[in-house]
Amino acid sequence: MKTVELTKATLSLSDYTKKAKKEPVIITEDGRPIAALVSIPNTDIETVSLSNNQKFIAIIERSRTRHKAEGGISTEEMRRRLEK
Repeated sequence: MKTVELTKATLSLSDYTKKAKKEPVIITEDGRPIAALVSIPNTDIETVSLSNNQKFIAIIERSRTRHKAEGGISTEEMRRRLEK
């Protein structure tokens, strides 16, 4: 992992991105991490966007909690309902 203090980050974003393909690059301010550049192979924009969207994450968590408490329906039942 490479750590770079923000005030000393003199390379271009392109150069830091190339470094991030090999190892994460952590940007710090006054020694505290504020950002990270990490390689994200085999993903797409939608996945990255949704995985960082707090509203979407909250919806998923509510759904998981409800499913745990109430249960769900089988794949066969879902297919039956969708065929109507």
